[in-house]
Amino acid sequence: MDRTHEQADEILFHGVSFSYESGAQTLLADVDLHLPRGWTGVVGPNGAGKTTLLRLATGELQPLSGTVQTGGALYCQQRTDSAPRDLDRLLSDLDGEALELRGRLGLGDDWLDRWDTLSHGERKRAQIGVALWQQPAILAVDEPTNHLDRLARGMLFAALKQYRGVGLLVSHDRDLLDRLCRQCAFVEPPEVRLRPGGYTRGTEQDAVEQETAQRNREQAKREVKRLEREAVQRRVEAERSDARRSKKNLGKDNDARFKRNLARLSGKDGQAGRLLRQMDGRVEKARQHQEKIRVKKKRDLGIWMAGERSKRDVLLRRPAGQVPLGEGRRLQYPDLAMQPADRVALTGPNGGGKSTLLRALVESLTLPEERVTYVPQEITAARSQQVLGQARELPPAERGKLMTVVSCLGSDPGRLLESELPSPGEVRKLLLAFGIARVPHFIVMDEPTNHLDLPSIECLEQALADCPCGLLLVSHDERFLRKLTERRWQVTSSGGDTVLSVVERWDE
Repeated sequence: MDRTHEQADEILFHGVSFSYESGAQTLLADVDLHLPRGWTGVVGPNGAGKTTLLRLATGELQPLSGTVQTGGALYCQQRTDSAPRDLDRLLSDLDGEALELRGRLGLGDDWLDRWDTLSHGERKRAQIGVALWQQPAILAVDEPTNHLDRLARGMLFAALKQYRGVGLLVSHDRDLLDRLCRQCAFVEPPEVRLRPGGYTRGTEQDAVEQETAQRNREQAKREVKRLEREAVQRRVEAERSDARRSKKNLGKDNDARFKRNLARLSGKDGQAGRLLRQMDGRVEKARQHQEKIRVKKKRDLGIWMAGERSKRDVLLRRPAGQVPLGEGRRLQYPDLAMQPADRVALTGPNGGGKSTLLRALVESLTLPEERVTYVPQEITAARSQQVLGQARELPPAERGKLMTVVSCLGSDPGRLLESELPSPGEVRKLLLAFGIARVPHFIVMDEPTNHLDLPSIECLEQALADCPCGLLLVSHDERFLRKLTERRWQVTSSGGDTVLSVVERWDE
């Protein structure tokens, strides 16, 4: 793609509806949006359609109905499996802007040659760097802070802040959304609601709107009941009026027939029927008004990790050694051991070898495979489809239990099972659900909060806090780690190599 300095003023959605061929549910329906220059946050639960909205906005998908006015767009996806196209051109560009961008994001000249050995955080910075270097009129970025340590997040924010086109940002990073975005699009299938400001301001407005809607709906419900009671009374009156007007049982009483016919002509007894018909109309209008007041359905969130404490003396034991990181680099580590109830955080900078060490530790475990729940940092598209296929093939009862966990983590099970490719967040939920079903003795998770929406992170945090089994976590979310672990293994750089040290307490 050629670089362009042309800037777009806006993206316009007009009556846009969309659903996937394999899905029975409509993902978006009659959506109207005005997305001006500057950053717009896109937020919502996993599987709600955030990525779909980005792909529609950039022209990667076409709506089933309605139109999307866009152009000159570039989409930066969540996955970092492959090196971005034009990375070689960025790394070889000697223009001042390219040099400044590479310095701002800390991109290495040899990153393309050793892509397979880069950490996912380094890959993400390279991906964003190529996108910004191309200067597209419209830039859609999906979860840019996944995998990034604190230093890298600061570098990314500074780079994104320089962008002057129309930007769309999907993220669960509340701080990034609040600092960068002028408005947020809340995806609530089949609707999308725009609210001014960042995530915090938008959720505050959402809470006010929901409270108002709930109050209005309750008021409308009371009005329907009041009108229904009045309609019953009028129906009784109308039936009495009909009885008075009936000519039955009058025999040959011509005087009574004359009076009854006179009442019909004057319309006095027919007034009750007309009032009943008017009341029935008012009841129907009140019911329609009640139905139009949308109140967001609250999903019951929260899961229980059905883990057990192993009866073994040791969960993990690894004698001192080293693991290769590529390009002659190594991660050196001391004797490592974990007992059945230990909770350990593995921390350190991007590229330090945390994920490489974690994989080596998992491969050397002697626990039964079914007693270990391992969720890697990144899950390829092919593996994601495989996991979804396994869920679909389960017997109905087992699939139902699995989908209950997914639902309690905030995703729609029906929409997930119908999807062609589950989102990275939904795949992590599926892997976690499979792990829970096995009643693990040891849970190992690499960046567990990556790709998860905020309510899901809170659910996962609470579930892991209550689980009795051993826990080994890699994460850049220090608040998350402090709540769940007692000690940490810290990776630090030492020249070209990195070194792992055991820290007994967080405050050391």
